[in-house]
Amino acid sequence: MKREDRRQAIMDLLVEQRMVELDALSERFGVSRMTIHRDLDDLEEAGMLRKVRGGATIESSTQFESDFRFRERQEGEAKRRMAEAALELIEPGMTVAVNDGSMAAVLGSILPRKRPLTVITNNAAIIETLRMEPGITTIALGGVYSAKFNAYFGVVTEESMARLRADIAFISAPAVSGGMAFHMDDGVIRAKRAMIASASRACLLVNHQRFGKSALHVLARISDFERVITDDLPPREALEAFEKNGAMLDVAKDKEPVA
Repeated sequence: MKREDRRQAIMDLLVEQRMVELDALSERFGVSRMTIHRDLDDLEEAGMLRKVRGGATIESSTQFESDFRFRERQEGEAKRRMAEAALELIEPGMTVAVNDGSMAAVLGSILPRKRPLTVITNNAAIIETLRMEPGITTIALGGVYSAKFNAYFGVVTEESMARLRADIAFISAPAVSGGMAFHMDDGVIRAKRAMIASASRACLLVNHQRFGKSALHVLARISDFERVITDDLPPREALEAFEKNGAMLDVAKDKEPVA
């Protein structure tokens, strides 16, 4: 097997299992442990995974978030339910800001159901999806492109957002704990904050598995969001934090069919 094919196979295994072991990879591909070490080193340098003792993982940490290409293939049903719940907050004619992330990309794909809309985004997946949609005015925030996040960031992104106003901003976060939302990347944080500051209302989108976790940078207080949408009930401590901070929590469930 060629090196690139082996590394792609390692990435596919990580999507399925979220963690792989060094010895198991060596045996699976019939190569030395040193060869696998080099594969994992290169993939880690590219931001695709995080090396741990005896293997590698795509699980987030305080300073690591997995690549967009991993995240867009995970938890599809949960993302769909959260996107549907978020869509209920949107009315035709609104200006909607949507940030980076695979969860946000799912929301972006169903926004045409609320046309006409103006959509402000730095999310490359949403820009590609909406650019030819009739009834959707897409304002693509420029900046420095990040393949890891499949989005644009930096001074250009932040200053462009500061000159715009949205009715509502949808912000995703990989970690929520103690009444705070967190992210691992400083540049991503600044773009998200610019959207929050330029919107009349802000809504946080977060998978329930991310509650009780923190990351390097504080993104915002839970009280900065009018509403928090998740896919399942969070732990009791998180519920208490929502009550304390006055944020409305929506657990996205499929609606019961009308008899």
